[in-house]
Amino acid sequence: MEMEIFFGKSVDENAGRYYDSAKKSKKKLEGAKEALEISKKKLQLILKQEEKFLVEEEKKKVKAARKKEWYEKFHYFFSSEGFLCIGGKDATSNEIIIKKHLEKEDLVFHTDMAGSPFFIVKDGQNSGEITREETALAVAVYSKAWKLGHGTADVFYVKPEQVSKEARSGENLAKGSFMIYGKTTYIRPNLVYYVGLVGEEVIGGALSVVSGKTKNYVKLIPGREKKSKLAKKIKSLLKGGDLDDIIKFVPSGGGDLKVKRKKK
Repeated sequence: MEMEIFFGKSVDENAGRYYDSAKKSKKKLEGAKEALEISKKKLQLILKQEEKFLVEEEKKKVKAARKKEWYEKFHYFFSSEGFLCIGGKDATSNEIIIKKHLEKEDLVFHTDMAGSPFFIVKDGQNSGEITREETALAVAVYSKAWKLGHGTADVFYVKPEQVSKEARSGENLAKGSFMIYGKTTYIRPNLVYYVGLVGEEVIGGALSVVSGKTKNYVKLIPGREKKSKLAKKIKSLLKGGDLDDIIKFVPSGGGDLKVKRKKK
């Protein structure tokens, strides 16, 4: 190693000069090490974000490749007894459900409130009381009763032959509306709804519907949280699920999460 000696300076002065130079070099080295550690952390973060992005993209590809069932364009769920239950999302889908998908062994559910969905339980006349209660809850949740913050709602069900598009004399039926004739059977569900995750599939319904398929679920009640914001919270709590799919199951008007508090 070469060293430059200044003969016009004393030994202590020469030594002090090299000591100061060494201190500066040490600080530079420490700064370089610190910068290297920061760069490593940034790189790790970028790699994690890239991995997360690739996983999400792969999920989207799988979702796009999966063939959608005909009933997925409506509100739907499978009851705890295994019956398919479908409901309208608006006047048009109400019309389609009744006119196109209603068969003689089904049951039709509705409320007395304007703007409520029609729900059909396929082969519902062979269903048990639990399926009818689960469907009544779905009708109530997607009706104005939820939006208005009601705790319960009156839901009735009838047989297909009791539903008609023929209005009484002098009356006109709007799109998605139907006349109900004859005896109706009422169910009064409490408005408490559940959204869960089975693998990456989002499901929703009564507790008996969701808890029978997964332990990963959340409880919703009528409230003021906006639908989109509520869906993001649900996704966070479930630790998964496509946000668009979650939004489909969240009732219009939003709601609140009923989270269990841990005992201290």
